Amino acid sequence: MKSKVNCHNLKGGFTYEAYFKCRGCRKKFGDFKAVSELNFKVNKGEIIGFIGHNGAGKTTTLKMCVGLLRPTKGRILVNGVDIDKNPEIAKQKIGYVSDNPPLYDKLTAREFVEFMYNLYTQEKKHENLNELEERMNDLFYAFELNEKYDELIEGFSRGMRQKVALIAALIHEPEILIVDEPTANLDPISARITKDIFRNLAKSGVTVFFSTHIMEIAESICDRVVIINKGKIMSLGTPKELIEKHSDNQLTTLEDVFINLTDSTNKYIVKSSILKEGD
Repeated sequence: MKSKVNCHNLKGGFTYEAYFKCRGCRKKFGDFKAVSELNFKVNKGEIIGFIGHNGAGKTTTLKMCVGLLRPTKGRILVNGVDIDKNPEIAKQKIGYVSDNPPLYDKLTAREFVEFMYNLYTQEKKHENLNELEERMNDLFYAFELNEKYDELIEGFSRGMRQKVALIAALIHEPEILIVDEPTANLDPISARITKDIFRNLAKSGVTVFFSTHIMEIAESICDRVVIINKGKIMSLGTPKELIEKHSDNQLTTLEDVFINLTDSTNKYIVKSSILKEGD
């Protein structure tokens, strides 16, 4: 299950530093405020997870972070580069996978990944084609798609398509990987492989930033977690810090903290009491 992907194999380690910054970002669609003022930073080599209910503002935030949506107010900085003022430079540093990644069904998995590599790198073609081929082979092997390399994407399951999208986002060796619901369509083994690859990327200095509904994933691999609700950051910190900060006699897990901070109508508490009465 170990990945053999050579992900930014940095020698001598690296120093944690603010690599990605979101400064005072807001997003409105007409009169609807999707995201209130967000301020956070992500360090180099850090894994950070955004958790929130459907409609909490996670996807809107990620789309602003990769330059697909322009903030109504505020700035996004990728290693000091303003993504709005210098989008081409900033976006070359990013690998992005949406919650429903668009793939070209009439291309093979290999052809699609090569196509995405050329889009990311533009005129900067890979100087060593053998090196590109080796990285592609490593990624397909790591995600257990090495036997599907030359098959058309139209025959792939949703989980396989998700893995192709992840490979395509990593092929140009991005400095930051941003993924919306990375394990949504994956079986347990593939989800575990993806988590291991995220850990390997972070160890080599790549910043990993993703959204998820799954508390176990956030708790097990994230250095820090952002809890977002109705477009606002409710709390931010390591899973341990969040549990300690919001703990009482009943809050013992990240899931407990999340429900306590976001369940303003107490639906969960009411439902739980009904279930207990019926036992």
